[in-house]
Amino acid sequence: MNASELQPIEQFLQTHAPFDLLSKALVERCAREINIGYYAKASAFVEFDPDNPKLYLVRSGAFEVRDPQGVLVDRVAEGECFGFSTLLSGEKVVNKVAILEDGLVYHIPQHLFTELKTHNRQFDTFFTRAFAQRLRNEHKFKAKDLTTTSRITNMMSKNPICIATNASVQNAAKLMRDNRVSSVLVLNDHGLVGIVTDRDLRNRVLAEGFDGNICVNQVMTVQPKTVASNALVFEAMLLMSEYNIHHLPVIDNNQAKGMVTSTDILRAQSSQPLLLIGEIDRQDSIEKLIFVSKQIPVLLQNLISADARAEEIGRVLTPVTDALTRRLIVLNQQLLGKAPMAFCWLAFGSQGRQDQVACSDQDNGLLLAHEPDEFAAAYFDKLTHAVCKGLDQCGYIYCPGDIMAQNPKWRLSLLEWQNKFKKWVLTPDPKALMHASIFFDMRAVYGPQTLFDELQNSVMSHTQNNDIFLAGMAGNSLQQSPPLGFFRKFVLERDGSEVKGMDLKHKGSALINDIARVYALSAGIKEVNTAKRIRALMDANIINRKDALNLADAHEFIAHMRLANQGYQATNNLVVSNFLKPQDLSSLLRHQLRDAFKVVHDAQSGLKLKFTRSF
Repeated sequence: MNASELQPIEQFLQTHAPFDLLSKALVERCAREINIGYYAKASAFVEFDPDNPKLYLVRSGAFEVRDPQGVLVDRVAEGECFGFSTLLSGEKVVNKVAILEDGLVYHIPQHLFTELKTHNRQFDTFFTRAFAQRLRNEHKFKAKDLTTTSRITNMMSKNPICIATNASVQNAAKLMRDNRVSSVLVLNDHGLVGIVTDRDLRNRVLAEGFDGNICVNQVMTVQPKTVASNALVFEAMLLMSEYNIHHLPVIDNNQAKGMVTSTDILRAQSSQPLLLIGEIDRQDSIEKLIFVSKQIPVLLQNLISADARAEEIGRVLTPVTDALTRRLIVLNQQLLGKAPMAFCWLAFGSQGRQDQVACSDQDNGLLLAHEPDEFAAAYFDKLTHAVCKGLDQCGYIYCPGDIMAQNPKWRLSLLEWQNKFKKWVLTPDPKALMHASIFFDMRAVYGPQTLFDELQNSVMSHTQNNDIFLAGMAGNSLQQSPPLGFFRKFVLERDGSEVKGMDLKHKGSALINDIARVYALSAGIKEVNTAKRIRALMDANIINRKDALNLADAHEFIAHMRLANQGYQATNNLVVSNFLKPQDLSSLLRHQLRDAFKVVHDAQSGLKLKFTRSF
């Protein structure tokens, strides 16, 4: 290549770590020896030459590194590398690299990679640490004492046994016998419609005196509970426990992928969170419940120590909070008597989004079926004060902003809640909206789902495509920005003491929550969990795949850094906070954190362009 062809390669190298650490002469040497490869998405995977390992530097496109079992290890995009694990370990390639988008990749030969490491200690350190992080990612979910970090796909029976709706019960029984299974899935042209288990054959056929010629659609369980293959084992256990079932079909994109049974799960080690929830449900007094709640911080520390993903920690901890809340409601109703009307206990904020971590305070409200009379008002006043007090005693401190069900302002009838949301949406006041944003991340923890659905449907009908409201929400979400200054240096602030650091919650995770919320409300997406919102927005092509994956990764990385920091603080008897000191991080982690904040900054720019340009 001539000088004009080398120049853009040199410029690219000089702007991406760790090549920006190299001398000008080494950068020029690199540019001369680099080969360029084109990878088409249609090829599915990168083909590796086992006799010619090399470093792959992504110039454009997107890739996913997956282990031999198909578990995601890393995502790689512009300016990032793969292939270094083989170069550093000397072992053959075992991971697969999926091609998500067409891309150009710079190939750096092994001898040059070794030479660069020899000549530049920082270059060497960068890839050594990246290799260590990759190993941690590969083993992240292998803590055998925590079934919570395992996924259904790792234990389900693949290729489930299926039968048509018009087949006979006798044929179903033969299938189950011949395949040594205790259930069959019933399918029609549109997918799963039912399940027949050995218990169904016993209770619905033999016990009722039917013969084997009866059709399976007459005895099957219609519309059975299902689970996705990437769901946590813990979530499957919750479903089985809640509905007293022993079989869960595994469904992806309306296709039957497998079956998981209670026997499958029993083969795995017992789940600490599920045992804790069971213990919560067994307590017969508030005092005993408070005692049991002391195990929750220990559970959090165990999850952090197991290096579980931040998203999964939230999905494990939040059901524990939900169970605690429900048990407090039940125990206090035993003292106060039956409620005078139907009601829902609403969770807002982090509990609503299912992303609770340490330092969680209460954010809740009460939804009443209709306007209470004097007796009902007094009853719910006593109930909500008792439950909020119990939550505080269990470690979920009172909300500093008084957003709690014990506050009459947030203890309203369905009509009153509908009118309140309608006012926020149709006549948005910027200051009021800023305080109201937390209410748009709501979920029913206790009470009839139909009552909650009526409220949520009403809210979504007003928010979708409401330009003025969305502009106000977007404008409020842009009041804060990630802690990046000129030249991508961190902007530090004090946490109330002399220590300077970065607020990973308010200047990181909360900003991504805001971005996902605005897009979801604009599209009528009912999901409130931020990670699920981002996936839904990507599936609906509201956010393009690359931006959505970047935002999801940034959300997970920032939340993981926050949790790891809080775990360190708790272990060392320090005050647990959201503040992280950058000097405590390795150069690699600082680099990754800057990249994550840059993703948030770019997403904010996109939000501003889409929702506020006309206002």
